[in-house]
Amino acid sequence: MKKTILIILLFLIVFSGQLCGEIQSTHRALLMATLWHQTSAEYRALAYQAYNIAKLRLEEELKISREKKRAVIVDIDETVLDNSLYEGKIIKYGIGSNQDFDNWVNLAIGEPVPGALEFLQYAHENNVEIFYISNRSLRHMDGTLKNLQKLRFPQADEEHILLRDKSSDKGIRRNMVAENYEIVLLIGDNLIDFDDIFRKKNIEERFNWADSLKAEFGKRFVILPNSMYGEWEKSLYGGTRRIPEEEKEKKRLEHLKSY
Repeated sequence: MKKTILIILLFLIVFSGQLCGEIQSTHRALLMATLWHQTSAEYRALAYQAYNIAKLRLEEELKISREKKRAVIVDIDETVLDNSLYEGKIIKYGIGSNQDFDNWVNLAIGEPVPGALEFLQYAHENNVEIFYISNRSLRHMDGTLKNLQKLRFPQADEEHILLRDKSSDKGIRRNMVAENYEIVLLIGDNLIDFDDIFRKKNIEERFNWADSLKAEFGKRFVILPNSMYGEWEKSLYGGTRRIPEEEKEKKRLEHLKSY
């Protein structure tokens, strides 16, 4: 009997060790990225810098006569709301399913990205329409509304929050806004927040398109830093995250440059 108990205990120790190793391997790439978001003053400074530039550009724009009413388009996640607490829970507890993200959204405890609230309040005070275009699903509307309204983000209502329905193509929703408004600024953390030419492209193609649009960055396009996730990460894995972790780590190392 004692021998059986000992064997079971040894099995549990080995199994738990393997599980911890797997969790560490799965999320160690995310750990430093998330810590940078949560602890570095450099991240805050970059976010403030982005929104300071946005305000300068909007101030310049307001001096111009327009036939249509002006609109600013902002992404939500990592552009106006900080989701790094959710990324932290992924790392610590190994969660990450759609249901887990649903639960996070419904908690409505995301904090504002530094500078976002002040800039959007300035836009609102100057009669600029604000549209929140996000690839959160329509089922996230209630939680998203609750979070934005709790933080007093202006124009946070169902008319101005355009979430993903059948298509993740944000260009469709941007075009809807453009029918009635002059889009003067687009603000996001992912290049697909600005133009759909960045969708499903490899690393070299993304570089080339970024180079071709370099005059727009800091002018009409304002980008926020996000090292935790995004199209850039998917491009490492050939356009999908749905591959085994061992293969992801292999591809990360393949793309790493050295001398």
